[in-house]
This record gives sequence, C-alpha cells and structure tokens, in this order.
Amino acid sequence: MDMHESAELKAFRQEVHEWVMANRPSDLDRAYSYSGLEDDDSVQRWYQKLGEKHWLAFRWPQEWGGAGFNAQQQIVFADELMNCGAPVPRGFGISMVGPLLLEFGTQAQKERFLPPIAAHRELWCQGYSEPNAGSDLASLQTRAEQDGDHFIVNGQKIWTSRANMADWIFVLVRTSSDGPPQKGISFMLVDMKSPGVEIRPIRQIDGQAGFFETFFDNVQVP
Repeated sequence: MDMHESAELKAFRQEVHEWVMANRPSDLDRAYSYSGLEDDDSVQRWYQKLGEKHWLAFRWPQEWGGAGFNAQQQIVFADELMNCGAPVPRGFGISMVGPLLLEFGTQAQKERFLPPIAAHRELWCQGYSEPNAGSDLASLQTRAEQDGDHFIVNGQKIWTSRANMADWIFVLVRTSSDGPPQKGISFMLVDMKSPGVEIRPIRQIDGQAGFFETFFDNVQVP
C-alpha cells in the first residue's frame, strides 16, 4: 500500500490546517474538567464553527449537511485537527443517531433531523441503560404503548450522558412482551422538552454531574 499523500491530499491537509488555525477558539488550550470535553463552552463554540463550515459531520454526504469527504480525506481531516490541538467532532448526534437515520430513516425523518445535527443546532443523548437492566437491553422495562396515532412512554433510563445539554434523546423501549426478551424492542426519538420528561443529575465525588437519570411519565411520542 502506498502511504504517501498525493499532491491533492497534501493541498487538502494544508487547507484544513489553515482554516482550523484561523477559526479554533483560543481557549481550547485550557485544561478540561472531568465533566467531559463536550461540556466545555469552547468546544461547543468550536463545533458550531465546524457546523457552519459543513465540517462537523465530516463523514456524512453533502446532501445532508456533511462534508462529503472520501476515506482518505476523513483520515487527514481528523489527523490535522489533532495536530492543531482541536477536538475531532464526536457525539451521539453525528456518530450514532445520524448514521442510523442515513441508513434506515424515512425521507421525512432525514429532512427533519439530519440538517440540525450537522449544523450543531440540536444535540442528542442516548437512552439505553436502566437501573435494573444496565446494558442488558433484553431486560429493559421502559415501555411504550400505542394510543391512537402516538405512543405513551413510561419508565426510567440511567447514566444518560449530557442529558442536560440534549434537545432530543434516542431511546430503546419495549413495545411488546410476546416472544423472547430480545424481541419487541423499538427505537424511538423523543423530544427532551416533551411534558413528562424529567432529568436528575448523578453527582460524582467532585460534585459535578456528567451523567443523569432520565424519567418518562406518560410521555407522548408521535
């Protein structure tokens, strides 16, 4: 395998380097607290800058607000960000729910959710673990029951990272008890501002809260 960069790739690296050095927040150099990199205001401002440039979702196609970089460009982009001391974009939106919607979402879901994720206008958190299930998703107890044209969600999730910052949560719920426990589990997108959604911080020994409990009390989901 030829590991040498082509002239085009070298020019791309230089373009990335110059833009990053001109646009990265100057306070990215300071030490981060244990609460997590993405909690820091300077990182949020950095992600917004990347979103404006369409470089936040750098693995996504341009059609949905991404950069459309090929595999080599993705590697060079991430490498050059690290060389410049700037965080490589990550997060539940661009790394988890976004790619899932790109592959399996309806056209309406893509149009509604992908552009705000790519622009860093809407943030996401993950609702998998539960107090009595941990990461054993076959044992989850949060339920969603259909009621007309929507579902009613009741239950609790735990260890929800960055729930305090999130606009939306993607959550696994039980919609059927028929068959083995691995069956009857559905993936839902829930607005964190919905009536009945409540979060409570889980305090660490230093008093900070990087994780939360998330409660669903008769939450309506379309």
